[in-house]
Amino acid sequence: MSQKVAIGKLAILLASLSEEELNSFRSSLEEVNYCQGKVGSMNMQKVIAAVETAAKRNGLIQEHLYRETHALYHAILEGIEGVTRGKPVIGEMSRTVGLRFSVVRGSPYHDSKEGEWLAVAFYGTIGAPVKGAEHETVGLGINHI
Repeated sequence: MSQKVAIGKLAILLASLSEEELNSFRSSLEEVNYCQGKVGSMNMQKVIAAVETAAKRNGLIQEHLYRETHALYHAILEGIEGVTRGKPVIGEMSRTVGLRFSVVRGSPYHDSKEGEWLAVAFYGTIGAPVKGAEHETVGLGINHI
């Protein structure tokens, strides 16, 4: 049996902490594959595309395997629902986001037969497209591959 890894917690930490703050978690990151990135937009498709591109470029998913792309897409959407408080729209409601994100791939269960999962976390700001009118937000999505 493999060791249980809290991929959601790691994803949130990767998205929200600075490099210096992450130093105490480095040993936990050795058990997973992950990537990080940033995106700011009023267009939801740009947010989704930024995460997909980062995950593909960093080898977290294999683009030619539908189940991996599908799992990533659902984890992204679930994370976005947290960011937007259940209404996955931004520009259409005159809102903009400035987000840091992470994608973590690992095995969160003791039994290795449960397979690998993806966690997508977002941390940043959301609000009216007026400097200073935004507030903090966070979202997490987890899906099996």
